[in-house]
Amino acid sequence: MELPQALIQSLQHIKGFNEDAFTAVHKSGQQVTSIRLNPFKQATPHPFVNIIPWSSQGYYLNERPSFTLDPAFHAGAYYVQEASSMFLEHALQQTVDLGSTLNVLDLCAAPGGKSTLIQSLIKSDSILVSNEVIKTRVNVLAENITKWGATNVVVTNNDPLHFKKLPNFFDVIVIDAPCSGSGLFKKDANAINEWSEHNVALCSQRQQRILADVFYSLKKDGVLIYSTCSYSKQENEDVLDWMEEQLAVTSLKVAVKAEWGIIETQSDKYKNVGYRFYPDKVKGEGFFIAVLKKKSESLGSIVTQKNKIEIPTAKEMEVIKKYVKENQGHTFIKLNNEIIALPTTLYNQLNTLQTLYIKKAGVKLGTIIKDELIPHHEFALSNLLHESIFKVDVNKETALQYLRKQEIEIDTQHKGWALVCFNTLPLGWAKLLPNRINNYYPKEWRILNK
Repeated sequence: MELPQALIQSLQHIKGFNEDAFTAVHKSGQQVTSIRLNPFKQATPHPFVNIIPWSSQGYYLNERPSFTLDPAFHAGAYYVQEASSMFLEHALQQTVDLGSTLNVLDLCAAPGGKSTLIQSLIKSDSILVSNEVIKTRVNVLAENITKWGATNVVVTNNDPLHFKKLPNFFDVIVIDAPCSGSGLFKKDANAINEWSEHNVALCSQRQQRILADVFYSLKKDGVLIYSTCSYSKQENEDVLDWMEEQLAVTSLKVAVKAEWGIIETQSDKYKNVGYRFYPDKVKGEGFFIAVLKKKSESLGSIVTQKNKIEIPTAKEMEVIKKYVKENQGHTFIKLNNEIIALPTTLYNQLNTLQTLYIKKAGVKLGTIIKDELIPHHEFALSNLLHESIFKVDVNKETALQYLRKQEIEIDTQHKGWALVCFNTLPLGWAKLLPNRINNYYPKEWRILNK
């Protein structure tokens, strides 16, 4: 693997850079595999794991298994996430009161690693807006949010500029900015061919535009977390100096332990603090992260979109109560005849958030027909399921047949809807009929790998 000489040259005077060690680790071919467990679902780590020191739920694996052929992966029991990026948890815990009710924006969210991490940390009555500007990536984001099972997430498909409609709305904004990708060279050698000094300059300009567009929606004293998977100073420390000049921010420090190998750096002009992850010093990929606080309030006020929200009838609520856990702090709405469960805090903010293009909000329970709930797949993967719902636990072979949307056999006398589970983890719905079993796993999610 030949690293771009222009990149190596640009890093010579960056704190923590060691050319020989940096080059050697890239040539080694050594790969790091890590996962983060879903704290809301019962799951055990894969065998032979080590804990990631800056993550409460993160683990290194000794080898990379076939996640596609693990039913627990499809059940949302864990997320396959790069270890360095899990440092976001530590940064949030150090700089944000996670015990308070928060409005959080993950601006560049697909495929969903940081969003699922954030959702695991915030309170159930906090709101996470998980946004992705690229339409082709929003479906993957929505799928991963669905698998995680949370109700307090809204998935949106908006340009950063659209968030100017929400001045002073968010307590926290996380921006894992599009970048030149040099931090991924060890993981993806093809990324080297796409790297250039020109692309670094273009990415820096794009990062500044994104920050300027969305900053308006952050509250005074709100926390902005900026990260990239680039080593280039132009996309990292230089952007921190630009923020100081253009956006009025204060840099926040994050305590790190020396044995973690994370390098604390400062921007040239204003000495704003950032944290660099070099793969020769940490067990992870290249990464940069910084935390800043907004000094002043933005001018303007939120203009809400007054849409009539339909509520289920009393009769429909009686049906819903048979399927959903009690005392969950949720409100139920109807949209296109589908019942959706939302935390009451999210319901109260719905008119405000409808100024955005919403791909998904809360959890779809299903459609009520003749006093029966025809359940939606989102409901199967949520934490709202009433204990009386019939569940059937299947072995791995049957689980994989189900996930391929093939015919399955289940030895039971029960007829009607059943929740197909693997090691007690719900995978989705099946309907047990007298002479067959209908597999209701979503066609677009099915495993194609044989």
